[in-house]
Amino acid sequence: MGAELSKNSTMDETSDEPPTSAVLLDNCHFSQVTFNNVEKFYIPGGDVTCYYTLTNNIVPRGKDWVGIFQVGWKTTREYYTFMWAPLPSGVSGDTAVQQQIQFKAYYLPKDDEYYQFCYVDQDGVVRGASVPFQFRAETEDDILVVTTQGEVEEIELQNKNLLKENEELKESCTSLQKKNMDLQEQLKKTQELQNGFESLKSNKEKLELELNSLKKENKHLKELDNCREAELHQLKEQIQNVTSEKERLETRLKTVLDRMDQLQSQVLNYEKEVENLARLDHDKTEQLESLKEENRQLRVTVAEQRKHKEELEHALENLKGMEASLSHFLQNEQDQNRDLMKELEETKHLFQILQEKKNETDKENQKLKDENNALLRRLSQTADLSSFSVVSPSQHQIRPSAMGSLVFGNPYYASGANLEARAADVASIRKCPMCDEVFPEDIDTSQYEEHVQSHLLDCPLCHETFEKSNKQVFDDHIYCHGLE
Repeated sequence: MGAELSKNSTMDETSDEPPTSAVLLDNCHFSQVTFNNVEKFYIPGGDVTCYYTLTNNIVPRGKDWVGIFQVGWKTTREYYTFMWAPLPSGVSGDTAVQQQIQFKAYYLPKDDEYYQFCYVDQDGVVRGASVPFQFRAETEDDILVVTTQGEVEEIELQNKNLLKENEELKESCTSLQKKNMDLQEQLKKTQELQNGFESLKSNKEKLELELNSLKKENKHLKELDNCREAELHQLKEQIQNVTSEKERLETRLKTVLDRMDQLQSQVLNYEKEVENLARLDHDKTEQLESLKEENRQLRVTVAEQRKHKEELEHALENLKGMEASLSHFLQNEQDQNRDLMKELEETKHLFQILQEKKNETDKENQKLKDENNALLRRLSQTADLSSFSVVSPSQHQIRPSAMGSLVFGNPYYASGANLEARAADVASIRKCPMCDEVFPEDIDTSQYEEHVQSHLLDCPLCHETFEKSNKQVFDDHIYCHGLE
């Protein structure tokens, strides 16, 4: 209560509170202001005069103050009472200045605790502190009586030690003053940085206002952008659907065109086969059966072509941009189909003529089939790729001297004129026709065939064989079966 009352009373006199801070003791500079003639105790009820010296390491300012603190204080906010420090006048800043302040008895502590004077600048930093003292009456215990010579000598020795310690303290004080000057320079730089910081802080606040405005504007733009992105996404989906439908129809059209090219090639091969039928009487039966099968396939193909034509006409109606060109193209295909039908009628007439001789060549046909199967088993061990693929009539020219009685020729004759020599070498050398891998002589034939077969793809519908390296051709072949 006494401390609180003292603070209030002092504040009433000065009409202001002293500047304080939560600065710890480690950051204080106690050597910049020294207190002089501090008594060990002061008699309660009397005024107290505080004497102190301002060194040349401190620049006094208007808000500096001297406070009385109870020993053990932690921050400058724990003062008991204070007085404003008067500014020295007419004195250069390079010399020390003696100052004094008188504390009225009414505001002084009433207990017997230990206190000390502290000089605090207007930043709330302690610049000097006195030795501790008490507020109590003088007693006989405080009077020192020297009774013996030994005690005197001991006191003199203590005085010498104290003088020595005083010299050391002075040297330390000089060093601390030098450090204080350095710290003052750093403080000035810090104040300059603080001013710059305040300027930057002001600029920051302005930028924050601008940033908030930009954020609001950005938010509005994002909302507009989200709406536009939703519309754009819908348009992209529509475009993607139309593009997918167009690509699907174009793929089907390309497949039909490829199939028509194959049909045209087959018709040309049929013409060559008809010419050869007149010269090869012993192959008439084989040719007749082949033509019959091809005729059946051609009819199926023509029927498929008509079905594909109807689908394409329906698809072309949806593709307005391609309507004119596709209509012209389909008209040309119809003309070609009529030509094909005419040629098929001629082939049918020839088929009727050859049918009459079928019975005579049945036995010979069976014999040729047996020989063909035997040759297939032998050539399954050779290194020729054509040993495992079906060769169409358009892939080889007809050579009567090499093909025997087959209408389209021996599908395994394309391996060359040295077929018998290769078959003879199979027993000694086994080489994969796909990857050129060489197998030992004593390998089992079934293992060799399995290895070669691993490079091939068999159609599950017509059992036609294709190379795995030509998988696109195999896929197109399977797709043609799906159109039937």
